[in-house]
Amino acid sequence: MQNDSNYNDFNAPIIYFRKKVKSFVESRSWTKYHTPKNLVQAINCEAGELSQLLLFKDYKKEDILGNKTLLEKISDEISDVFIYLISLVNCLDIDLTGAIAKKMEKNTQKYSEEEFNNGNYYKK
Repeated sequence: MQNDSNYNDFNAPIIYFRKKVKSFVESRSWTKYHTPKNLVQAINCEAGELSQLLLFKDYKKEDILGNKTLLEKISDEISDVFIYLISLVNCLDIDLTGAIAKKMEKNTQKYSEEEFNNGNYYKK
């Protein structure tokens, strides 16, 4: 496996994250605590922390990008959500790439470009 510093969003395969998170969890003997219920609750907690950073704020994208401290906090919380999500994927041995491809096909059928465009959205 490549050195971690060689990876970025353009070349890191999903298996890189799965192995990295699995190794981290196993080396701390946390596997027994990583049940589906606990991991879903952890995802929700971390998503709440991400949400809290923006609560009652009306930041524009440029405001966030121009505030290095806030951007780093948001990045950290997104990472926490993703790490727990990958832990859940590992726990249930889900083929994430296949699951996303299947779900995107369902979404394509459910939300046609003709009906759902220019901000038009409603739950089907």
